[in-house]
Amino acid sequence: MESSKLPVRTWYLAMAFMTFSKKGLSACELQRQLEHKRYDTVWSLMHRTRNAMGNRDALYTLEGMVEFDEAYFAKATTPDGIKLKRGKGSQRKQNVAVMAESIPLEDIETGQQSSQCRYFKMKVLSSHKSNEVNELVEENIDEKSIIFSDKGKTYLDIADLVEAQIMYKSDIATTSKVLKWVHVTISNAKRTLLGVYHKVKGKYLQLYLDEFCYKLIRRCFGNQLFERLTSAVAKSY
Repeated sequence: MESSKLPVRTWYLAMAFMTFSKKGLSACELQRQLEHKRYDTVWSLMHRTRNAMGNRDALYTLEGMVEFDEAYFAKATTPDGIKLKRGKGSQRKQNVAVMAESIPLEDIETGQQSSQCRYFKMKVLSSHKSNEVNELVEENIDEKSIIFSDKGKTYLDIADLVEAQIMYKSDIATTSKVLKWVHVTISNAKRTLLGVYHKVKGKYLQLYLDEFCYKLIRRCFGNQLFERLTSAVAKSY
């Protein structure tokens, strides 16, 4: 913040409004709340704050049992005149890797099974090659972890990078039980982006996902979320 021309009060108000709700806040709405004249300034401020969120969460490493899968997020379409592809590799979709640290729990008295999720990560993939997935696993998941995934072709080398990899056939049962929290996260993220921002350009998608994961990890922090964000932004700059 020290190199910014904006008053510290504007930064604090912006971070306060961004953390008041677990959902996102559009730049237009924040501009209205701050009563600021320039939309571009507010938009840039929000992206710098989201970047600080991503830098803070980059310090976390997922460990134990980790769910891993990919999702396709809709993005703003390309300019007119360019022929759009369909299916995998379409310009309308952006491939995103989603990881959830899922610890299985069992009630001693009732025997009911559940799971507890601590950390989540969502990373935009620039290609569909296994090398990029392998680098992502090495950077974000502890080598002593166990990864649960489907039988995607890009996941074949993951077993060499962690303690074990358990692969399942992609079907309804796998989605609802084995990779439950990954797909819950994907559904909630898509609903949030569509409901608040409508369309997101591919080059900015990672910033919006960083904000979503930052709030999701700290979903039980309550009013402390604002204090944590101010600390993250201050250390980031």
